[in-house]
Amino acid sequence: MSYTLCEKVRELEPYEPISGTYRIRLDANESFFNLPEEVKDEIKDIIDKMDFNRYPDPMAKKLTKAFADYYGLDPENITVTNGSDEMLYLLASAMLDKESRVVVVNPDFSMYSFYSFLSENAIFSYQKNDKLNIDVDELISFAKENNADMLIFSNPCNPTGQGITAADAKKLVCSLDNCLVVLDEAYMDFWNEPVLKEAYKYDNLIVLKTASKAVGAAGIRLGFAVANPTITKALRAVKSPYNVNSLSQAIGECIYLHKELLDSRRDEIIRNTRSLYDSIKKIVNNYKLPMTAYEPCTNFVFLETDKAKDIFSFMLENSVAVRFFKNAGALRITSGNEEENKEFLVLFEKYIIKKILKTNI
Repeated sequence: MSYTLCEKVRELEPYEPISGTYRIRLDANESFFNLPEEVKDEIKDIIDKMDFNRYPDPMAKKLTKAFADYYGLDPENITVTNGSDEMLYLLASAMLDKESRVVVVNPDFSMYSFYSFLSENAIFSYQKNDKLNIDVDELISFAKENNADMLIFSNPCNPTGQGITAADAKKLVCSLDNCLVVLDEAYMDFWNEPVLKEAYKYDNLIVLKTASKAVGAAGIRLGFAVANPTITKALRAVKSPYNVNSLSQAIGECIYLHKELLDSRRDEIIRNTRSLYDSIKKIVNNYKLPMTAYEPCTNFVFLETDKAKDIFSFMLENSVAVRFFKNAGALRITSGNEEENKEFLVLFEKYIIKKILKTNI
């Protein structure tokens, strides 16, 4: 008798983002900024002095302080992980018992459900009101009715680009005092409704942050969890001892110390995203198309259309990658720089004229 994989992983397929080389990548919600040369030079100096034969700092103290200083937090309330994905897995596996009841919302970041599935939690999905928005009172009732042990969702949301206010988020946390509430504020740098600085005040709240979006450091895989000292102690205990490598720690520290640079780049991303949204909406309205572009509080635009798959394919044919959501009938278009956005918009209008209006240009 030969070995057989366990049932829960037997049919799983590896996650595969869009593969291939494209001139313009607007599919992964990354920052369009690379690091400036002067910061790269600082990192090169750091690498020259690094002891590669030694294990990294298990608590990432210097990185934690730099992150804390940037956001105005207490380092004692922060846990650093190898990307937010490591923390998501720890939350589902180590912070909950087997068959614990986890509430997710739909649509939202798919990995919340995936890690809960791997950890053999019971998953309950709250369907957002009119597809995009959370009715906080409804969500509170849904979590209570299903005896939730953990509620997790992104705010603002990936992929819809919508969010709930800080007041509503705190109402939710206070109303579910027997439930661990996890707010993923990966995109909150682009909006102004955070509860990050108040996370330590609550017995049942964890706020997640990442270096992959506004900070523009997706390549070094850094995630952060902010919570009260009791939860933080537990998170630090369940993570692996040397979970964040020395190089990522040092580069992350260097980047977070450049506050003015990060703030300036964040502001430009916000402006570019707003301009992208306004332009898409203008094109849709000018041609009177049955498409809906939703005003974002993130670095991307969510566009609902029954032509989503065709537009996605058309863009790839022209070496521009965007994200297609089959189940939602929608596209998620990350804001690029000014030239990248302009090229996307030219192709978007070209698709409309050639494929929808059937006019040769």
